Amino acid sequence: MSHEAGTATTAAEPAPAAEPLPHGLGASLPHADARAKTEGTFPYAADLWAEGLLWAAVLRSPHAHARIVSIDTTHAREMPGVRAVITHEDVPGTPRHGRGTPDRPVFASEAVRHHGEPIAAVAADHPDTARMAAAAVIVEYEVLDPVTDPEQAFEAEPLHPDGNLIRHIPLRHGDPDSAGEVVVEGLYRIGRQDPAPIGAEAGLAVPRPDGGVELYLASTDPHADRNTAAACYGLSPDRVKIVVTGVPGATADREDQGFQLPLGLLALKTGCPVKLTATREESFLGHAHRHPTLLRYRHHADADGKLVKVEAQILLDAGAYADTSSDALAAAVSFACGPYVVPNAFIEGWAVRTNNPPSGHVRGEGALQVCAAYEAQMDKLAKKLGLDPAELRLRNVLATGDVLPIGQTVTCPAPVAELLQAVRDHPLPALPKDTPEEEWLLPGGPEGAGEPGAVRRGVGYGLGMVHMLGAEGADEVSTATVKVHDGIATVLCAAVETGQGFTTLARQIVQETLGIEEVHVAPVDTDQPSAGAGCRGRHTWVSGGAVERAAKMVRTQLLQPLAHKFGMSTELLQITDGKITSYDGVLSTTVMEAMEGKELWATAQCRPHPTEPLDAAGQGDAFVGLAFCAIRAVVDVDVELGSVRVVELAVAQDVGQVLNPAQLAARIEAGVTQGVGIALTENLRTPRGLVRHPDLTGYALPTALDAPDIRIVRLVEERDVVAPFGAKSVSAVPVVTAPAAIASAVRAATGRPVNRLPIRPQAAVIPDR
Repeated sequence: MSHEAGTATTAAEPAPAAEPLPHGLGASLPHADARAKTEGTFPYAADLWAEGLLWAAVLRSPHAHARIVSIDTTHAREMPGVRAVITHEDVPGTPRHGRGTPDRPVFASEAVRHHGEPIAAVAADHPDTARMAAAAVIVEYEVLDPVTDPEQAFEAEPLHPDGNLIRHIPLRHGDPDSAGEVVVEGLYRIGRQDPAPIGAEAGLAVPRPDGGVELYLASTDPHADRNTAAACYGLSPDRVKIVVTGVPGATADREDQGFQLPLGLLALKTGCPVKLTATREESFLGHAHRHPTLLRYRHHADADGKLVKVEAQILLDAGAYADTSSDALAAAVSFACGPYVVPNAFIEGWAVRTNNPPSGHVRGEGALQVCAAYEAQMDKLAKKLGLDPAELRLRNVLATGDVLPIGQTVTCPAPVAELLQAVRDHPLPALPKDTPEEEWLLPGGPEGAGEPGAVRRGVGYGLGMVHMLGAEGADEVSTATVKVHDGIATVLCAAVETGQGFTTLARQIVQETLGIEEVHVAPVDTDQPSAGAGCRGRHTWVSGGAVERAAKMVRTQLLQPLAHKFGMSTELLQITDGKITSYDGVLSTTVMEAMEGKELWATAQCRPHPTEPLDAAGQGDAFVGLAFCAIRAVVDVDVELGSVRVVELAVAQDVGQVLNPAQLAARIEAGVTQGVGIALTENLRTPRGLVRHPDLTGYALPTALDAPDIRIVRLVEERDVVAPFGAKSVSAVPVVTAPAAIASAVRAATGRPVNRLPIRPQAAVIPDR
């Protein structure tokens, strides 16, 4: 019998109906590009090609701080195959750029202020020729002593024309003379982390016949990048177009604009397409990192453990340029007390320039650093008061209606107590067996050194909070268009898919609203209206809201003729499973029948309610919404070697509403795993401002073997009434919370203070045990 005959069905045995594909909000709809990415056929920026392509290379400074005496490009220009060499003299427009503050030169001219700063760029007919020509540019430096300690930046000579101080925020809330019966103090240091994207930066620039240029980039904020590039090139924005290619993973606005801008300059100068693919080293040197931070804290509490006052000093190392350091400082100062009720708070926050690599927007910026510090303080208070750490936290947690130290009332759902109770009450994992057969359970891992008798188990807690969308008066707006033709819907929105799942969400919104199963999301370019940056959960809220409004407008267009025909309002009609029915059952038809011969479309915007900048006392309604998370960490620590194994992380989070269960779980798990790296391994070392080992061998990312068991024990679905669908962003807050929880667990296991991230082995060793 043939295989075909063997699998055929008979009339007596009808084939089972195919399972309907999941669709609509609340379903675990898979990513549209999931198959292509897993098979390796998804096109990224590094895969781009064009006829007559030239290759680019950038010369970067080997010094952290130096005065440029001269730049000689003669030898580079004379090399066979070299088509162009450009420096600061070849920038026709604005010579400065920057995501937050435009204080960074496209090419260094008088001085270099950090290791890896661009000085010149080359276009040649072969990538090796371009690299050799860049190396042939002769730069004479007068090497200067770098300022690498942010505390020294206050007294040092100005490193930048704008000075060394980027921002100072003095927060004043409550009675400065208040004091508690119990006081604990601490000094904490947070290291420098790199976003470490899966793919390094790459791009292609193509000159246009009208004298403009098109840039094909893995941009997460294409309109901002377009405007910066146009200003740099001396062109109007309509003559510069950015087409977003596949983004190979992004945890924030990780793109290096100093990488993007030379591309267009070279394409305009040569009249040819130019491609640049960064090496991993260039990627480490170019894009922004997490702010290294120094934090001094003093917590006051009464005899029952209720917080009375928090005093803190927070110093952010911005590196050579400001970037988004002002935003990071605002988050750090605003959340310096954590999700706790603190009637009196006095916080001093500074962001300063140094000669270290630039810092900028990395997921959870500002909030992560202070979370590690205030949770360490809560552990100290619990120990001094003789209270269980979870119980102390429960006595102080924030709730809806409470007031933040910035004077803003928490109007969104804030179920912090419920989250903490959920992780506290979750069963603890079983203890490992003290036998050689279970040596893989040792913190050293398989074949690791150490003895089971030296292993101590610890349980710790972390409570974290982040803000969603921009802050302090940022104009958050997104525009989307929904078109329907021949039963197929298309969404046009410039919200970039960075892995956060926006394209999947957009499809679900249209499916839910219009009952159309086949939905496509168009590629993103700057011919579309702006949707803003892909960070802080913006696109779930703002761009998702715009898609929903546009889809509802199309729904009204679809239903109005039917409602008019039957003498009823559109509100009395509903769309369910592709069918249109009336409340009384008189009308029943399919969406496809009602759509036949029609082409409908609508464009809509979503703009959340405005916020305001913090005033001179650090007060103001600065945030649109907040998200919270609780994590209980269980760790095993070898107290002789200082090695740490994260056994389990129990997570509870308020999510507003679950829109895609599988996608939400994946985002939480990814964020928690990123937090493990920040807690234990990730530290970009920069002695004297020089990046040491700028590669994925020297920078230790957590792998699948390092990932602990992650238990999502509670998702609190309490809708935020001001957010579309009531949903909250989910990615950043577990990243913020996990390192603090792991440090808390290591403290519980060792009794050591653990005041630095990542946790160094010597901090987890019990001396003279």
